[in-house]
Amino acid sequence: MSTAQLNWISETAQIPVLAAEDYSWYAIQTRVRFEKKVAVQLQAKGIETFLPFIKQVHRWSDRRQVIELPLFPGYGFVRIPAAPDHRLRVLQTAGLTGFVTMNGTPIPVPEKQIEGVQLLLSNNLACRAYPFIKVGQRVRIRGGCLDGVEGMLVSEEKDHSLVISIECIQRSLAIRIEGIDVEAV
Repeated sequence: MSTAQLNWISETAQIPVLAAEDYSWYAIQTRVRFEKKVAVQLQAKGIETFLPFIKQVHRWSDRRQVIELPLFPGYGFVRIPAAPDHRLRVLQTAGLTGFVTMNGTPIPVPEKQIEGVQLLLSNNLACRAYPFIKVGQRVRIRGGCLDGVEGMLVSEEKDHSLVISIECIQRSLAIRIEGIDVEAV
């Protein structure tokens, strides 16, 4: 890393601070039902995490309760620099099984894919996990609170949905888009 790429906290301490563009999102895998525990540990280490949750109503014989479940069970996301020492800090977390990799190298998740999921969830729109798909038309929503969100347009028996996929973990979520203006990407 060249000196031009580093910002410094102080001239005397010489502690490097990376610019925001030097950070990338990476998908991580966790043990089953360890997503929250891993996220808490990573946050305690000062690592930015994203663990998307959806709310579901669970019914028991005596009551109903709204519970939060991971949108992508067994997966979470961390935003770190690509340097091996940062990856090692992440890997030294109990309950974490590793990074999602290709040929042994962690795959950065495009910022737009993470932002699309964050925007959907922050607007409390009804969405559901959806099987990963590769076929279909890529579209972008035009207007409204989801302006600019990109995904795949699918149709199930006259019901149109936008599917947003996180390709490296082969997981997707879907939202109904009846009456929403979309354009081809």
